[in-house]
Amino acid sequence: MNVLVINCGSSSLKYQLINSETEAVLAKGLCERIGIEGSRLVYQPAGGEKEITESPMPTHKEAIQMVLDALVNEKSGVIASLSEVGAVGHRVVHGGEKFASSAVITEEMLAAVEECNDLAPLHNPANLIGIRACQELMPNVPMVGVFDTAFHQTMPEKAYMYGLPYEYYKKYKIRRYGFHGTSHSFVSKELASFLGLDINNSKIIVCHLGNGASVSAVVNGKSVDTSMGLTPLEGLVMGTRSGDIDPAILEFLAHKENMDIDELMSMLNKKSGVYGLSDYISSDFRDLEDAAEKGDENAIRARAVFNYRVAKYIGGYVAAMNGVDAIAFTAGLGENDTLVRRDIMAYLGYLGIELDEENNKLRGKDVLISTPDSKVKVAVIPTNEELAICRETVALI
Repeated sequence: MNVLVINCGSSSLKYQLINSETEAVLAKGLCERIGIEGSRLVYQPAGGEKEITESPMPTHKEAIQMVLDALVNEKSGVIASLSEVGAVGHRVVHGGEKFASSAVITEEMLAAVEECNDLAPLHNPANLIGIRACQELMPNVPMVGVFDTAFHQTMPEKAYMYGLPYEYYKKYKIRRYGFHGTSHSFVSKELASFLGLDINNSKIIVCHLGNGASVSAVVNGKSVDTSMGLTPLEGLVMGTRSGDIDPAILEFLAHKENMDIDELMSMLNKKSGVYGLSDYISSDFRDLEDAAEKGDENAIRARAVFNYRVAKYIGGYVAAMNGVDAIAFTAGLGENDTLVRRDIMAYLGYLGIELDEENNKLRGKDVLISTPDSKVKVAVIPTNEELAICRETVALI
């Protein structure tokens, strides 16, 4: 069965068409600047050249129509007709407490997702728009919603509750939800398989490090803690997000800089992290690495703070799980930045971990980067959220 995987943002749409039997990607790409002047479709069939088509996309419906047209295009399409698409898997960012697993899309299910919109106002509405557009264009094709938050719904109460008046949990469900769940689930399972661990008798830490970054503690295949919280703002220092801070800082800055809550939240989400720490050099670690090599103290500081925060979370989760069998690095930064991995692992000597310098230079595949005699195994495991969504979709359909 061919599964179309859709990941809708507010003005973008990523997609892949995957053969679920072979798990081969038949085509992939993205739609950019939806609803904005200069919108375009990027389409790449397997083994073919990347094609770029500039065309107005007033809404997600036009964007998805362009994707479908590209897939069946006589010149470079990969299927003869849309009847060859057996199912659609949609990424949905926030499922709240309502969804502890993926779910077949029904009207009742969509109504429940809408109730979570307040928890993810930038993401859930866009996800729903994409689903509605697909339903209109592909009315008889079964569809599944795969939630970023679902994997973390196994966290115990002691891990997800905040030190706030309990009435706010009862009223508004304010608690830790965590994100990147599809990636953490996929990578923890792949890590166990790669190392020959029994996933049902294991303690694993996954470090999903990219512009958005999070760490999770996984016991026997189930998430027991994760660094992101009610929103993706909590936890690690990230590309432009602050991560954990003293909340009283907001009051201090509000008075000193005459900032309102919207300005403060914009600062925390868009002007902080390594971008802010580096005095606005960049949120891209490649730029920071180049600057650091030239001796720029701001870039050196930003990278050091990031690495230290990741190491602290790893240490905290070793304590939370009372041990650890293996650690995985994944996502754009975790998979590709050898210096970040090296510097984080330098903090983990107390676990009996030593870095394999040669293996740490490898990229793009599962690879063990700890030495053979390390007491805890550390590996790079490339994430594949689209494949994970495909698998979840097939399992339900």
